[in-house]
Amino acid sequence: MWWQYLLVFLGAFLFDVVPFPFPPAFTIMVFLQIMFGLNIWMVIVIGVIASILGRYVLTLYIPYIAGRIFKPAKNEDVQYLGKKLKEKGWRSQVVILAYCLLPMPTTPLFVAAGMARIKPIYIIPSFFVGKFISDSIVVSIGRYATLNAESLLKGAISWQSVTSLCLGLILLSGVLFIDWRSLIQKKEFLLNFRIWK
Repeated sequence: MWWQYLLVFLGAFLFDVVPFPFPPAFTIMVFLQIMFGLNIWMVIVIGVIASILGRYVLTLYIPYIAGRIFKPAKNEDVQYLGKKLKEKGWRSQVVILAYCLLPMPTTPLFVAAGMARIKPIYIIPSFFVGKFISDSIVVSIGRYATLNAESLLKGAISWQSVTSLCLGLILLSGVLFIDWRSLIQKKEFLLNFRIWK
């Protein structure tokens, strides 16, 4: 039975370590909880720990990928955004927490944090609280889904999952293609699509 919880850990980790919007980790957590009838609180604790570890690893390796595929100006632009985020102190933590409570992908947040070289410890506490609360709600609702497992599997590709994916891609595009210095310093909204090396 321990290997089933290992699957929860690996699934949540893999869903949250990738640098592009992927289904939220709670989807694999709910699926495995339903499939194996696992203890909900064990699934939540193991899944949240794995998600945090996945996001931590993402913030560590994304600066190296960003340095190889994006122009230095784009990396400096996102680093400037990160510097501004750090200057806001506790207000930034509240924004991060609120963002993590929403049913939106957190990949853009961690890609931006990694590119901006923000230390993971600055983001992870708020992410942990938001992730634990939101995943607890969703996985608990998964108990209801056990009664409708067949319709859940058929509805895995729904308008909500497609909308979530599209929203994640839009947010990631915003991080990459908006000229953040112009927006923050000059209040000018500019897009720059020449960010690749």
